[in-house]
Amino acid sequence: MQTYKLLAELLDYPNQALVRELDNAVTEHGTALAWLAEIDRDNVFSTADHQAIAGFIDALIAQDATEREAAYVATFDMVPEHSLHLTHHLFGDDKNRGPALIDLSEYYKSFGFTHEDTEIPDFLPLMLEFVSQLDAAGAKVFLADVAKIFTVLAQNLEKAGSPYAPLIRILEHHGTLTRLAA
Repeated sequence: MQTYKLLAELLDYPNQALVRELDNAVTEHGTALAWLAEIDRDNVFSTADHQAIAGFIDALIAQDATEREAAYVATFDMVPEHSLHLTHHLFGDDKNRGPALIDLSEYYKSFGFTHEDTEIPDFLPLMLEFVSQLDAAGAKVFLADVAKIFTVLAQNLEKAGSPYAPLIRILEHHGTLTRLAA
């Protein structure tokens, strides 16, 4: 389930430490694709998924730090329709969002997963950290609960021409219950 952890890191703010780690892993394995095959030994993700993630990693590594960070902020922090806080897509700023966040945090705790009190539990990278600790079937079931949000988020990112859109599409496809039966 390391690939979900990797997706969590790729969808979080692209700090220099992450980019150095990615660059070192790619250098060590020859290509991003070879590294992904290594960390996804259980073949949870398809070859097409690996190719999309590898392309994203290669582009991220190639970018200048300022350009990379500015693109992230412009994508996720400046456009509400691109928010990685998934309950925002359901509730906006409605008062019902608070109880949903509390329920999600309690759900995490029921699995023994804890997070900092300052972290909002619906932040997609945090959710993927949680998913990375589940088995493949559990991950699919959990992601199925938010697959419709992934669809909307991916469409919004695609309209904006964002390189993050393919990563969200991968999550969307992993959240469909039809894949669970496969």
